[in-house]
Amino acid sequence: VQLQASGGGLVQAGGSLRLSCAASRSILSINHMLWYRQAPGKQRELVARISGGEFPASTNYGDSVKGRFTISRDNFKNMVYLQMNSLKPEDSAVYYCNAEAYGSNYWGKGTQVTVSS
Repeated sequence: VQLQASGGGLVQAGGSLRLSCAASRSILSINHMLWYRQAPGKQRELVARISGGEFPASTNYGDSVKGRFTISRDNFKNMVYLQMNSLKPEDSAVYYCNAEAYGSNYWGKGTQVTVSS
């Protein structure tokens, strides 16, 4: 599974961004799609997860983003999105798209999100 993340950028605190992840295969065949992030000097952190083939989709969020971030999927376009609202400087990180499928983990290249105070 190839993944391509996009949508990162520079935003002021309190602002919003939407990240996109394009998958090379049907999301319906993927167990879970996830967003992780990693800030300099910190461990990679799970941000959000959404099921692939379930209807309705089940979602999970890291404690630090609950109520501010929303993960969603478009099965027809094989896309997963991360809507990020009320952004804080501590949300600054490289965000990675990940897929759990076929007994393996697949990673895309990250997209940088920088939130200025």
